[in-house]
Amino acid sequence: MTVDRLDTHGAVERLGLGREVTTLAPSYSAFNVAERLLLTGHSHQAWPDVARDGIERAFQDAAEHVDAKWDKAFQVAERVRAGWRVWLDDPEGRYSLAANTHDVLVRWLSALPLDRRPVIVATNGEFHSMTRQLRRLAEAGVQVEWIDAAPAATVGDRLAAAVDGRVAAVMTSTVFFQTGEIAGDLSAVAAACRHHGAELMLDTYHQLGVVPFSLRDRGLTDAFVVGGGYKYLQLGEGNCFLRWPESCELRPIATGWFADFGGLAAQDTSALGYSDDRFGGATYDPISHYRAAAVMDFFDDHELSAELLREVSQHQVGRLLAGFDALGVDPVVVDVDRTLPLSRRAGFLALRSSRAGKLCQALKARGVLTDSRGDTLRFGPAPYLADRQLDRAMAILGDVVAGTLA
Repeated sequence: MTVDRLDTHGAVERLGLGREVTTLAPSYSAFNVAERLLLTGHSHQAWPDVARDGIERAFQDAAEHVDAKWDKAFQVAERVRAGWRVWLDDPEGRYSLAANTHDVLVRWLSALPLDRRPVIVATNGEFHSMTRQLRRLAEAGVQVEWIDAAPAATVGDRLAAAVDGRVAAVMTSTVFFQTGEIAGDLSAVAAACRHHGAELMLDTYHQLGVVPFSLRDRGLTDAFVVGGGYKYLQLGEGNCFLRWPESCELRPIATGWFADFGGLAAQDTSALGYSDDRFGGATYDPISHYRAAAVMDFFDDHELSAELLREVSQHQVGRLLAGFDALGVDPVVVDVDRTLPLSRRAGFLALRSSRAGKLCQALKARGVLTDSRGDTLRFGPAPYLADRQLDRAMAILGDVVAGTLA
């Protein structure tokens, strides 16, 4: 199989991917990444050692300042918001932070005018939190129209065709979590939403950190966006966001006191106000933000830009793909979508097998950490892994497949 790819030579040399130990690996000593075959980078990447410094700083601020720690914590939260603006190339966007995307999705859904526009359009390739919540809303009477996510390259056109004056919102991933395929040009659905007055919600969780995404360049500054750093950005749990345009006037029903933090002193009971954190929640554990800020600084210090990480990802996914092809395994047992070019793949290699779960467990027993979703076995590399580790993981997959057939 011919593998198309970006010119990744610069990234390979800079990060030492061809060496025994990569340039970044020593900065992840606690996770011992140089000695482990951690191929769940699309789900949970290792944290750099500086993450511990962030956690310790959170403790020190709490110990020193007690309840006044919140002034410090809010400064750290602003650092995290600034980081999201960079990843989305979105200097004017507003950001509400949350422990997970479900929290902010619920707040956003509660703001939709479903009494006047009773339809939500979504793809059937969305992540569990969104899919489950929409299915439950459908049970309660909301009309949810499901659009096929495949083929991903044309999903924008199919979503656009489903939009009319009854639609309150369209919800779609920019990269689909099960297959790693990049959604096709979403400008068509964005235009349809503008024309009919519907909102557009984009889930970027599987894009940020592996495929550059510019709201400005793509003309999507009027869209809502959710995402987080548990996966490719190494921020760990508790670091998600909802991005909303400056012109937004939606008034979420599910609303915490942070949504009008500045209005607390007024004690005005005549009207419920919303301030700069329109989709904000309530009191939270700030430790996750300290950890995130430390890791964001680490990425900046090592110049781990979206463009560089895309080069790394394309090199690594391409190497995994070439390694799989070299195994020559029976496609009835394990196969890959050979119609999908490397340039349309995001941060992991998706292999198809009716035995995906069994293969995943067998790989784990051999020290290769992957994961599976239905009939999809997912290999997710990360920039601290050397080529030799990817090659070793594929060789073990060949052994495992041979063992399952024995």
